[in-house]
Amino acid sequence: MSKILIVMSAASGWERTDGSVYPTGYWAEELAAPHARFVEAGHTVDFASPGGVLQPLDRHSADPEVAGADCASHVAHAQKALREFGPLLKLDEADIDDYAAVVLPGGHGPVVDLHQDADLGRLLTAADAADKLVGAVCHGPAALLSAVDAEGRWLFAGREMAAFTDEEERLFGTAEGAPWLLAARLRERGAVHVEGPAYEQFNVRDRNLFTGQNPASSTRMAEDMIAALG
Repeated sequence: MSKILIVMSAASGWERTDGSVYPTGYWAEELAAPHARFVEAGHTVDFASPGGVLQPLDRHSADPEVAGADCASHVAHAQKALREFGPLLKLDEADIDDYAAVVLPGGHGPVVDLHQDADLGRLLTAADAADKLVGAVCHGPAALLSAVDAEGRWLFAGREMAAFTDEEERLFGTAEGAPWLLAARLRERGAVHVEGPAYEQFNVRDRNLFTGQNPASSTRMAEDMIAALG
């Protein structure tokens, strides 16, 4: 079986255009559902983040009115998985040769730090060059923006992908005051961004890149990656 690296943001707040800070953290379902599927399939999962910082839980992902009736089980699984893994790996020490796949879950954190993290950019560039699998869900595709070359060319330009849509950001109440919107930024950088209905499962595969639009797309992303891993 394979080893899979889940790269988490280290951000606990998202600074808004008015200077206020919106509390953020990892979204439970986007971490728990893929982790559960990978482990059930016999794969080993490691966790890493910038500096090895353990990001807090996004409390919205523990609210049934926001995250659905199953959110408590996702929170419990995520917390147990992180607790049992222990201290997170430092992203700058992660060796892509150890892994068959890299997964980027959301919460708003990736639009704060991972989108411009040079260590992640190098890791993703090496992963893509070796044809390893890359998965990203909801705001996780923001982290793909880190993969630029010395001339600023984006590795994933021209690739088809899903991500949290501008419509979903507006419906969630976080579009106004956002420094930038994810789907719009991906299109600006050259992604072929495609989307399904708001908050419904929608997934896209483009060669070794597996993306999901929102939390409801987390399980399918993992299942598609498991099938590709064989």
